[in-house]
Amino acid sequence: MNPLRLSILTIMVSLTWLPAAYSQDNYEIQVYSSEMDPPGTTTLELHSNFTAQGSKIAREGVVPTNHALHETLEVSHGFTDWFETGVYVFSSIQPDGGWQWVGSHIRPRFTVPESWHWPLGLSLGQEVGYQRRPFSENTWTYELQPIIDKKIGALYLSFNPTFDRTLHGADVHLGFEFSPNAKVSYDFTKKIAGGLEYYGSLGPATDFLPLTRQHHQFFPSIDLDVSPKWELNFGVGFDTSHSSDHLIVKFILGRRFSWGGGRDRDKPAGKETSSPNKKNRY
Repeated sequence: MNPLRLSILTIMVSLTWLPAAYSQDNYEIQVYSSEMDPPGTTTLELHSNFTAQGSKIAREGVVPTNHALHETLEVSHGFTDWFETGVYVFSSIQPDGGWQWVGSHIRPRFTVPESWHWPLGLSLGQEVGYQRRPFSENTWTYELQPIIDKKIGALYLSFNPTFDRTLHGADVHLGFEFSPNAKVSYDFTKKIAGGLEYYGSLGPATDFLPLTRQHHQFFPSIDLDVSPKWELNFGVGFDTSHSSDHLIVKFILGRRFSWGGGRDRDKPAGKETSSPNKKNRY
């Protein structure tokens, strides 16, 4: 096997033995695709998520989410055709509490390069970070996220079987938790795609919670491919189990920049679209 391919596969397999963490709820609502930023390019994304129907009282010391606006700045950069790193800065605007910093995460990610011509897109991301106690029972978390996707004509499929683990906080005792995310979308035109995104949280990976305590959120969404440099995504999500925030409106605006030798592909700038080229995540 080519030494580069062997090195990438070794890294990806090794990472699967690391612990994993609770994802940051309702700050970056995406389902990832296997493609990443080309070498020498940087993508800026603003995630705006408004909770139209959420918790109205503080629970376990966590502030209410009802009518809260969450703003997340994501900066990602491609270093090679198989490795990129992203940084997230979370903030929250409370109805009566003003704009507050929530926390930050870092996300290195590896992918199988397109030059390998695999029949499926395959990538492995991990995310570790901190969130302030008033906004989460778990202050330090880690996430391991395999990414599998496929483009079939105008149809795009993506599956993220995510494993989470709390490093410091109330849920340390739960160990690995399973949070599957998925997306199905269809290109209605060259510029407009519509789809359905799913975000779940089933509890400990070895012993799922009862259905009434699981989280199952569905987001009908629209992706607009207005330019290779820009990304626009809009969705309205609801929780069928009523065990988490029930109604959320999300909007993602992304812009890609090339630096020097960075190559500007004829693809959307951000990472959330119906094509297998881009990502979305919760």
